[in-house]
Amino acid sequence: MNAATLRQVLNTIAEMFPDARCELNHRNPFELTIAVLLSAQCTDETVNKVTATLFEKYRSPHDYLSVPLEELENDIRRIGLFRNKAANIQKLCRMVIDLHGGDVPRTHEELTALPGVGRKTANVVMSNAFDVPAIAVDTHVERVSKRLGVAKPDDSVLEVEKKLMRRVPREEWTITHHRLIFFGRYHCKAQNPKCEVCPVLEHCKEGKARMKASLKKRSVSK
Repeated sequence: MNAATLRQVLNTIAEMFPDARCELNHRNPFELTIAVLLSAQCTDETVNKVTATLFEKYRSPHDYLSVPLEELENDIRRIGLFRNKAANIQKLCRMVIDLHGGDVPRTHEELTALPGVGRKTANVVMSNAFDVPAIAVDTHVERVSKRLGVAKPDDSVLEVEKKLMRRVPREEWTITHHRLIFFGRYHCKAQNPKCEVCPVLEHCKEGKARMKASLKKRSVSK
């Protein structure tokens, strides 16, 4: 996909989802960090249901360390991998207190040093909490990028991120991240993508192949 075509595709997706944003509910960088940590292999909808009460009970890193691990586990039991995540939350809180004075650090290197915080989580926190341009590649961003040919099918998550960073203007990294997520979550889904009404179908090899197969199947069944 050349630069002009990519620009056209991104503009179209922007028109489809003008209100794209981070859908994880949070009031500050610390809550966002916890929410993104919880969201691994879990939907934002489920995380928001859990944090609705979690963030009222626990307001600071000290609060998470004031209860037994088993109690925190129970509070996030509806979240996948809740035991591992509960342990990481308490370890993270201890490091935030001991190394950063109780505040979530503002650098990518310091964020990724925290338990349970990978590159994607750090990018989300940097871009949404601290307004530092970043592209966090989650399952939706990866899928859409590969379907549209911005990245190759066998590219790693890091390779997808680097290719997007090279091809998208830096000042658009964060909003592009949100728009690609919305596009993947609500339109170009993993199962049953809306190819038949997709305004960028002409630029999607996988989508065109799906439509061709669908037409062939219908013609055979007649």
